[in-house]
Amino acid sequence: MERFFAIFKMGIRYLYRYRRRYFFLSAALVLGFAIVTFITSVKDGMYNSVYHSAQSHYAGDIVVVGYDIDTHWGSRQRMGQNEISVILDAADISGIDVRHTVLRTNYGSDAIVHFNGGAVELKTLVGCDWDMETYLFDSMTFDEPPGSLAGDDSIVLSVPVARQLGIKTGDGIILEIENHFYQKNTGFYVVRGIVEDTSIFSYYKAYVSRLSLNRLMVYNDDDCSLIGFFLDDPAAAEKKRILLQNSLLTQDLQIGPLVYHKDEMIRERDRPWEGIRIFLYTLPVYLSEVSYLLDAMNIITYFLYGMMLLTILVSAAVTYRLILRERSREMGIMRVIGFYGGDLRIVLWTEITVLGLFSMLAGFVLARLLTWAVSFLSFSWFPGFEIFLKGGRLMAIFLPGTMLINTALLLFILFVLALIPSFRVSRKNLPGLLSGESL
Repeated sequence: MERFFAIFKMGIRYLYRYRRRYFFLSAALVLGFAIVTFITSVKDGMYNSVYHSAQSHYAGDIVVVGYDIDTHWGSRQRMGQNEISVILDAADISGIDVRHTVLRTNYGSDAIVHFNGGAVELKTLVGCDWDMETYLFDSMTFDEPPGSLAGDDSIVLSVPVARQLGIKTGDGIILEIENHFYQKNTGFYVVRGIVEDTSIFSYYKAYVSRLSLNRLMVYNDDDCSLIGFFLDDPAAAEKKRILLQNSLLTQDLQIGPLVYHKDEMIRERDRPWEGIRIFLYTLPVYLSEVSYLLDAMNIITYFLYGMMLLTILVSAAVTYRLILRERSREMGIMRVIGFYGGDLRIVLWTEITVLGLFSMLAGFVLARLLTWAVSFLSFSWFPGFEIFLKGGRLMAIFLPGTMLINTALLLFILFVLALIPSFRVSRKNLPGLLSGESL
């Protein structure tokens, strides 16, 4: 072991001694690792932004939605207290490790906001429990500090609605909807906050209390449209959806089959039934169209990823071979004075490994600078790109798993790069090494 550490230290000294010869190889590794890390971190950041925006919009990682036969043709959703109690009990029994549970009433897409003689039709109207979704509103960006989000006369609007009607925080508006019996109903609300979000999930959107929306729609006070479960481990959402589905199938409820994309969801939802039918969704079901775009991005990412790694391999192989050719006489002298072939290999592997680690560290710093710079770019010219942004910026995420894969792949490339040349130089005959023959 002492001999090994002595040879290891010698490898580090040789790396420092020949640092100029390793400069081009180091530069290729730094640039390559920076670009690979930049590409993968931006992709992960875009996916994370989409997922968390959808998570807030659809209310969870697993969403349990109820459709009533009297209203499901109009895309309205409703569950009574019996269904709510059974679902919450099943979630406890199934052990899906819920971090937050929210109940919402969704209206639809034809609610109208009236203000000062003008009117705007909303795309989404959500009835929520203010106290149960404090964490959601705390994460939102408001045009000014919001008022108290409490009470049944409060409403939160998205900025496009407020701009079109000239609404400011504290103004009173009239909200018009069509109730459960297809009659017009109105309510007076005070604007407590205006959310600066123009993504497709929040465009022309409004939040009111669930109780007030239930009363406008002539539902029971405790009714809701959906129950959303935010999980401690969102990556396990599909597995836990199956657990919850199996638990609910033992209950006296009508449970729809599991679906995996939006077309299948619409097809199953439009089948006839009697009473209230329950469906369990995960975010990939809602985001199937976006998932196709993300899959296409993944293909492009993997292509660039592979090309970058191939470039690193080729440039590094050429450079490393030239370095060893220049040092063949030195390797021969080391063999003459008593170094074994294994000792030479350890020296060479130490040099390339330490060089790789320092290069990756520098490449990571460069990648951070690149992601910081790109966060200041505007993507307003790209319609719909807002769903990939966080706070209006393109944000990168350096996930430990992704970074581990990047590091392991680069170290593997360096190992493969050094393996054959190091065996050649350590096994070559002494006259050949001392004469400087080609490796």
